[in-house]
Amino acid sequence: MKKRILIVDDAAFMRAMLKDILVNLNYEVVAEGRNGHEAVHLYKRYKPDLVTLDITMPEMDGIDALKEIIRFDRQAKVIMCSAMGQQKLVVDSIQAGAKDFLVKPFNKDRIATAIESVNL
Repeated sequence: MKKRILIVDDAAFMRAMLKDILVNLNYEVVAEGRNGHEAVHLYKRYKPDLVTLDITMPEMDGIDALKEIIRFDRQAKVIMCSAMGQQKLVVDSIQAGAKDFLVKPFNKDRIATAIESVNL
């Protein structure tokens, strides 16, 4: 059975790019969200095996959404994504419960490695 992934990013082209990579890596994308509120709602609805979560989004940012998801499910596996590879964001994400951090633009091999590291 394919592992199920939720993609959350405010940029439609980034969601499409990531979805294409994940499908090619033989994962099932169960849903896509555009902001942190949608991330939390979709996580509760679909309970995916993994979430890819952008940090900088409108309404609720990725780190706040990550905290809400972890509060709901301590076992949640979340990989943060951002165009800004700033050390503080990486540290904040990991401290909040993220399993890994991807810097945009996405690289298929790096995505595969990140997913393998969370032991899906």
